[in-house]
Amino acid sequence: MASPEIETLTQALSKLPGLGPRSARRAVLHLLKKREAAMAPLLRALEAVNEKLTSCRACGNVDTSDPCSICNDSRRDARMLCVVEEVADLWALDRSRLFPGRYHVLGGRLSALDGIRPEDLSIDLLVGRVAAGGIDEVVLAMNATLEGQTTAHYIADRLEKLPVRLTQLAHGLPVGGELDYLDEGTLAQALRARRPVA
Repeated sequence: MASPEIETLTQALSKLPGLGPRSARRAVLHLLKKREAAMAPLLRALEAVNEKLTSCRACGNVDTSDPCSICNDSRRDARMLCVVEEVADLWALDRSRLFPGRYHVLGGRLSALDGIRPEDLSIDLLVGRVAAGGIDEVVLAMNATLEGQTTAHYIADRLEKLPVRLTQLAHGLPVGGELDYLDEGTLAQALRARRPVA
């Protein structure tokens, strides 16, 4: 049996996404074996992030500075704003390096079942950012779920009277996908979003 401290570490790691009890035990054993090479740098990195971690007041991103590194980047096109549900969505989109603008994190999506209302999200802050001017296009990058699309429609209604172009991410067939393996919702969206052959 491991000591209470090691068990506590294992239990804490097992609560992380993608790690169950077995994976957490393997991670702890690795950290114990490679104490100087793995555990010490991990501890220093965790402490540094814990001390400096903050939310960006401009966009809602999680970073070690406020405004965040994306909002501070003068190479970004401030006229383009991409609206996402969560910070994980922002990070996923930004990893692609395809979107040159800035972001706005809602902090979730509208859900009547979960009791998440417009005032629970940063929608008013978004409307204020757009109303202040200087933004030409707002890209609604909500997830392709019922709640995500409901949130996108609500935001579109709120921004309708403002002089901004509203776009949203395309949905449909994934590259390399075979029709036989796709669900009906994906196929339906692909058919609705069909375009002329160039």
